[in-house]
Amino acid sequence: MDDKTFNKFRALVFKKSGIYLRENKKSLLLTRLAKRMRDLDIKEHKDYLKYIIDDNSGEEITKFLDVITTNVTSFFREEKHFEVLTQYMKQWLAEGQRKFRFWSAACSSGEEPYTLAITLLDATKGYQVDLKILATDLSTRILASAKRGEYTTDKVSTVKKSMQSEYFDRESVDGQDLYIVKDFVKKIISFNAINLSTPPFKMKGPFDAVFCRNVMIYFNNDTKSALLKDIARLLKTGGILFVGHAESLTGQLSELKSIKPSVYFKEKD
Repeated sequence: MDDKTFNKFRALVFKKSGIYLRENKKSLLLTRLAKRMRDLDIKEHKDYLKYIIDDNSGEEITKFLDVITTNVTSFFREEKHFEVLTQYMKQWLAEGQRKFRFWSAACSSGEEPYTLAITLLDATKGYQVDLKILATDLSTRILASAKRGEYTTDKVSTVKKSMQSEYFDRESVDGQDLYIVKDFVKKIISFNAINLSTPPFKMKGPFDAVFCRNVMIYFNNDTKSALLKDIARLLKTGGILFVGHAESLTGQLSELKSIKPSVYFKEKD
């Protein structure tokens, strides 16, 4: 791929997703595009770029973004976050709150929102609550996988055995054990496609907590600032924002106060 074509791909990715591909990511892009181009029997990268641009249906740009989007996740990833959330849930329940709304903003293949659901269901045992989770991602392909809620044994290895039996059904499919999220867990989660680079978002909020982890590292400062501003708008006063451990919001939003590494508290509207 020549530099001119690579830069056109970079511009397209940024325009459609807000993801900033650095100049050293050409080999990554080549690897990600190879299978899709073989499926279409397209040999030249510039021809595939033209194919995307000429597709008036918009289907190919969606498939293209699905291919290049990184989806790395696991159950109970950055486990301290869920411990912090449990503490706040106990506090909110003690204060009499019974309606709760949460947002998993980059939910990938579902491990994060299902972990969130399990954590919240555990924390609210013995209470009658109105509990809903919004799970969003840019990739329609990965959202379809998340909705199915089917995971191999290695994927659920970070889930306690007691939670595996309580929140998953174990089935054998074609000789392989699958752990399938139970319906009562699935029913509190709504999956939707959202491009985090295009705020303001349509949902009204307020959210008690937002998980937006390990996605802003792909955004430039302007895109990140616009996203954070809208997340702050959607959070309730006293709400919590969780970001990835490698991410910092220092000096970016006055209404969000750092209370722990990668955990922020909304002090005011």
